[in-house]
Amino acid sequence: MTDRELNAAGIGDPVLREAYRHCRALNARHGRTYFLATRLLPLERRSAVHALYGFARWADDIVDSFGTGADHRRRAVALTELRRSLEHGLRNGHSHEPVVLALADTAHRYGIDHTLFHDFMSAMSADLTVTDYATYADLRGYMHGSAAVIGLQMLPVLGTVVPREEAAPYAAALGVAFQLSNFLRDVGEDLDRGRVYLPADLLAGHGVDRDLLRWSRDTGRPEPRITAALREFEALTRGVYREALPGLGMLDPVSRPCIRTAFVLYGGILDAVAQDGYSVLHRRAVVPRRRRAAVAADGLVRAVTARLRARSPFRPGAAPRPLPAPALGASGPPAARELV
Repeated sequence: MTDRELNAAGIGDPVLREAYRHCRALNARHGRTYFLATRLLPLERRSAVHALYGFARWADDIVDSFGTGADHRRRAVALTELRRSLEHGLRNGHSHEPVVLALADTAHRYGIDHTLFHDFMSAMSADLTVTDYATYADLRGYMHGSAAVIGLQMLPVLGTVVPREEAAPYAAALGVAFQLSNFLRDVGEDLDRGRVYLPADLLAGHGVDRDLLRWSRDTGRPEPRITAALREFEALTRGVYREALPGLGMLDPVSRPCIRTAFVLYGGILDAVAQDGYSVLHRRAVVPRRRRAAVAADGLVRAVTARLRARSPFRPGAAPRPLPAPALGASGPPAARELV
């Protein structure tokens, strides 16, 4: 499958092909939901998405295990070196770092604004020093670089049926919605790394602070005030999904099944958290395999249909039929074993 994707994208240089393979492996290993959705894209667009994800994953891994002292300094140095490599790669198209080489090539092929990558690196740098956010507005400022720019990087790869600037706010909102879902799911793990992404004012509104979160994490005991705060954060996140939803219909029809599938699966994280009683401080909520398979199979049907319509010689210039809005928690037909 990797060679088919690379060949379809016209990537022939052996070193560059290996860099893209490296990014694809990162996506497959760490981005289970993202990787699954990516496989619904046309072959020629998948390598670019792997490159975008692979770079983001690599940078995130540098700061993911937050430490202090010498450990913290090593992360800061590694992030600085990655930033320098990125700047050089974007400027010259060359890098010894596989994720940077693939990213620079993708940025050149699709004309992706380099500012988006610099904003992302600034957000990663913030993760080395900032451990909480006083307000939701403060959190959204951070997420411009950590999440919104990811949606904006994706737009040139996905393609749109409207001017790109019209679709941009929705793409940014969807990136934020995905990250908010992850924040809710990973409250316990982030707390262990010294970070609290839930806004302090939202927590305080329910009588919750970092110490109470730590107590619940350490004792394994639920706390009604924490549950109420998590429920409010879930509602806030669902609101961002609603903001992003109109953007799905602005995408190239052959890209919509991919993003629709990601929309439903990431939204499913919220359902899983709620169904597990908001126990995110004690265990990781997981979208059931059966549901993931059903949503993926539905996406596969939509992807095949969209490609057939795009190739049809009988409908020149015809407007694509709008897809029904994805409902969080929706199920689809039986699972397909291989997405092609």
